[in-house]
Amino acid sequence: MNVMIKSLVKIIVAVLLFLFVGTGIHAQTEATKILFIGNSYTHMNNMPSMFDKFAQAEGRNVLVQKSTHSGYCFREHAEREDMYEDINSQKWDYVVLQGYSREFSHTPEYIDSATVPYLRQITDSIYTNNPCTNVLLYMTWGYEDGFPEREEIDTYEEMADSIERGYSYASELFRIPVVPVGMVWKQVKENTEIDLYAKDRAHPSMSGSFLIANTFFNAIFHSVALDEDIKVIEPETAAEIKQYTSQVIEELRAKYHLDGNQFKTIDYTTEKGKYLLEYTSMFPMANVIEWDFGDGESSIIPDGVHKYRKHGTYTVKLRIVDGCGERTFEQRIEYKKYKKQRKRCKKD
Repeated sequence: MNVMIKSLVKIIVAVLLFLFVGTGIHAQTEATKILFIGNSYTHMNNMPSMFDKFAQAEGRNVLVQKSTHSGYCFREHAEREDMYEDINSQKWDYVVLQGYSREFSHTPEYIDSATVPYLRQITDSIYTNNPCTNVLLYMTWGYEDGFPEREEIDTYEEMADSIERGYSYASELFRIPVVPVGMVWKQVKENTEIDLYAKDRAHPSMSGSFLIANTFFNAIFHSVALDEDIKVIEPETAAEIKQYTSQVIEELRAKYHLDGNQFKTIDYTTEKGKYLLEYTSMFPMANVIEWDFGDGESSIIPDGVHKYRKHGTYTVKLRIVDGCGERTFEQRIEYKKYKKQRKRCKKD
């Protein structure tokens, strides 16, 4: 059994599936299934439910569940029978893993002994249930004043930087992408007046949980959350958080391996009235990549620019065949009829 599990793990590529970018409307035939495993940093303020509401507001079909226990590290999670039941309950598209708040603030040698064996046990069970699950590490943040009982992390800056190094180490070791919540937290904390902390100055406030949910939404779906109807925090606060989230994720997407197995489309109309679609697919393990642009034309080239002959609504499809089987993604795009702007003379 161990040999089989190891062979399965070796073929896993850090993948992010079901990603859509652009101005079109998203279509999914099946729900994207996402499981959050962690402790109070995950379940406080019911953050997974907030993430679910973001998806619903954008018209995405998702199934979001959590499997959490307050204060637990990966060693304790690895002993939870209910967690394995949750893992085996669905063929998850994504499983998010969050350790104890100080678990990755130690040296690599400490992480190797205290965390790695249990994190491996959990990831092995995830891949055994579904070898195509995308596992994501949830990078946390530093306490507002650090952790005074350990001199090397007794300030926020030292603790935050130490946690970042620890998650980066685990990411390289397991070839698992990291969602850099802690780095978004740092930018918002240092550049705004937004209070991200609860009363204990360690756990997230409602604004902190909004930041977490929005960071995951951006990392997974390449999209800024539409939260106007949710109204969990003030609109001005939400706007600031979303701005920093987008900046950090785009800047660090490659560093934290969030740029694998995804596709992007950007549709626009030029000043000369041409209807263009920029398309990019990044599926390095795919045997087949086939674009159908919805106008009778197709392409097997992974990326390029397609020109539509006239305005209208088109359904763009991307067909992928790889070790996880065959999948088809759809996105509906709409080009409004181009109207040339008339030049007007200036009036004194």
